Amino acid sequence: MADGSTLQITREDHPTRGRYVAALPRGEAELTYTRRGPGVVSADHTGVPTEAEGQGVGSALVARLFADAAAEGFKVVPRCPFVAAAVRRHPEWADLTAST
Repeated sequence: MADGSTLQITREDHPTRGRYVAALPRGEAELTYTRRGPGVVSADHTGVPTEAEGQGVGSALVARLFADAAAEGFKVVPRCPFVAAAVRRHPEWADLTAST
């Protein structure tokens, strides 16, 4: 269902915060972030409805965040435990992460 190629993810970007949103048949999943300064965002929370857990929705949100970080040149502070775990599974994202 949510391999990233079929899941529609939109980005809502505001001056101090934002979120990535995946519209689902019953609700939405989101990854929220806060701007911590020039070129740094903090990935704060990832939420996926219970019925969509284990289907790759959260992973697709995190992948989109890091794709944008690579394309736009910003770093990510993985404050959300789900994002931090994804970073550990993807060493290729190490150069896109920043510490708290």
